[in-house]
Amino acid sequence: MTRRGSSCRKRSSPCRSDRVAEPSDHRPVLLEEVLTGLAIRPEGAYVDATFGRGGHAAAILERLGREGRLLAVDRDPDAVTAAADRFGDDPRFRVAQGDFAMLRAIAGNNAPANGYDGILLDLGVSSPQLDRPERGFSFRHDGPLDMRMDTTAGETAAEWLARVEVGELEQIIRTLGEERFARRIARAIEAARVEQPIETTARLAAIVDAAVPRRERDKHPATRTFQAIRMAVNAELEALDAALEAAPDLLAPGGRLAVISFHSLEDRRVKRFIRSAAGERPAAVRDSRGRLPPIETERPEVRLRPVGKPVTPGDEEARRNPRARSARLRIAERPA
Repeated sequence: MTRRGSSCRKRSSPCRSDRVAEPSDHRPVLLEEVLTGLAIRPEGAYVDATFGRGGHAAAILERLGREGRLLAVDRDPDAVTAAADRFGDDPRFRVAQGDFAMLRAIAGNNAPANGYDGILLDLGVSSPQLDRPERGFSFRHDGPLDMRMDTTAGETAAEWLARVEVGELEQIIRTLGEERFARRIARAIEAARVEQPIETTARLAAIVDAAVPRRERDKHPATRTFQAIRMAVNAELEALDAALEAAPDLLAPGGRLAVISFHSLEDRRVKRFIRSAAGERPAAVRDSRGRLPPIETERPEVRLRPVGKPVTPGDEEARRNPRARSARLRIAERPA
């Protein structure tokens, strides 16, 4: 974990970073809604588990006083470096590298005695990752087929595609991409890689484009396949599950969890977890003989309570930032 600090230059007011201004071409998704949902207190301790460009982190720091604390986490080494460069001289700020699966260990290290007052999980890919062709996340720019969020570890998407069996590939594209033409796409990829390894984003996008018989309006045919491969390469759902399971234990009583998802697969997972953590039992399922399971008499533990309804971007934000259109924010609170 990295911490670089010095005394604040202005002692007449609560300590605030002199670098909180975010890049002029970027505004984090659902910013005001996140700040409201987290109910930030000046003296509170918070975790931004996906630093990205630092837009949410900057806004949280703006609302913290001298005693407030913010831990930023990101699995991308570039984001960690950017965080240290941008906020490293703020004594209220710490940054650590790791993915959601490591959240319990990272945030639990030197955590406040009562826990954190808020944790933010912003799922998906950050703008810098999408906009840099060499990262290999986007079909809109030709580049090496990498897709790793941590460029220092694990297989690239090209390496993964070279070894995955076609049946598994089909299942992943269908499940993680929610792609109805998964079989056609998987078979097209299999045929193409026999001729030549698939090593660039442009080639993969062209293969998928040729395999998909019908187009969705305003959506590239490769969108779902790229999403599925990225999620598989980075084990995103497994990491999300680990972070969700850890969050209630890391929160202080009354502390809040805020999760921004960008597609239904993630949002359904978050929704189910919050319901389960709130003590809701899943609907009873009859067995092969039509019998219902025994009624549970013991009341389940309530670890979280949902706060309000899911929040989506308004028309203005969706117009200004097309990437925000599918965003959905859910808030939950640990009972006091």
